[in-house]
Amino acid sequence: MAKRLTMLALGSRGDVQPYVALGAGLQRAGYRVRVVTFESFRALVEGQAVDFYPVQGDAQALVAMMMGGAGIGTRNPLRLMRTIMRSFGAIAEAYIEAFSADALADSDAILNQLPGGIFGVDLAEKLRVPHIMLSVIPLTATRAFANPLLTTRSFGGVGNRLSYALAGHLLWAGFRPIIGRFRRKLGLGAPPWVMQTPDCPVINGFSPHVVPPPTDWGAQVHTTGYWTLDEPDWQPPRDLLDFLAAGAAPVFIGFGSMIAPDPAALTRLLLDATARAGCRAIISRGWANIGTDALPPHVFALDYAPYAWLFPRMSAVVHHGGSGTTGLALRGGAPSMVVAFGTDQPYWGQRTAALGAGLAPLHIKTLTADALATAIKRLTHDASLRNRAADVSAALRREAGIAEAVRLIGESVGAP
Repeated sequence: MAKRLTMLALGSRGDVQPYVALGAGLQRAGYRVRVVTFESFRALVEGQAVDFYPVQGDAQALVAMMMGGAGIGTRNPLRLMRTIMRSFGAIAEAYIEAFSADALADSDAILNQLPGGIFGVDLAEKLRVPHIMLSVIPLTATRAFANPLLTTRSFGGVGNRLSYALAGHLLWAGFRPIIGRFRRKLGLGAPPWVMQTPDCPVINGFSPHVVPPPTDWGAQVHTTGYWTLDEPDWQPPRDLLDFLAAGAAPVFIGFGSMIAPDPAALTRLLLDATARAGCRAIISRGWANIGTDALPPHVFALDYAPYAWLFPRMSAVVHHGGSGTTGLALRGGAPSMVVAFGTDQPYWGQRTAALGAGLAPLHIKTLTADALATAIKRLTHDASLRNRAADVSAALRREAGIAEAVRLIGESVGAP
């Protein structure tokens, strides 16, 4: 019988989707794959013919909780830790219940998206199977840049490495009691007092063209290229096709799984900016729930379209800066820009600008219609941005991130 790989993945849709894409690739390679994630992503997982095991909890409610108050927009590591614990830590018992379930006992390896390897390394210890860490954010300590979840500043080689230790200690301070309960349920000993980095392969699902691997990453750290979900059965609705055919290529504006405190005000700002920029636009409603009222003829409100299909048809892309969305924007070939809400999003915005494929990020808290209109005009009229975006797109399209990740996983767990 084919080997059973169990993948732990939590977060918003943008957090979970790349791992579902990788799971589908592993399944095509002959492995039996199970994704353990929130109940709300059952259709996403099962739509790829991958097995699903539920974690009780509402991903959208968790994101809303994380964005409340200072939320994920803070760059204060202590506040960020409190935000994480207030949201993900609030349903810790659901994680313990799901990750200790007897149904997972047939796993031949644990593939773990959770930071620091939490839960997964303990489950792998209990089952005596390999543990592999997966990430779509560069979270392995390096002297080259600071932890992207905390800052986009550089503190020099030593300071940059220390930022990863700081993030790990803060995470462990909040989660150690939870991991202690989890290990007791598994029949294991108490966790260490200080967070320890698991000695296992790390496979990064982003492009080495976007994040060149630092020289101080060890041989166990691999960067494969992006893990993009294939949706061959999706068909564009007629009204979307009609809008695209009715004029010049539009600008895409969307914020994915981010929550807007005042959707109506944000919609007005976006409409004002597109009017000032003199462009057609597609506004993705997303979890921000924008663009729900009547819109002018130059704007189309989108419920859903695969970004891999949509972005190559845009003149520019304005997005929230999630790792996967950034990759799809860069791969799409149009100049792009991030409007960051928090966590690693400013980092991806800066990487986009550093590549010359877009502009430096703006922040949602200080966003104005005038600033956005000015940015859109440059994104749609600057030939150097357009040419560089095309070059980056060509490089990313030559990558085979899922195939490379499948190969690396096979080296650790064996053939299917």
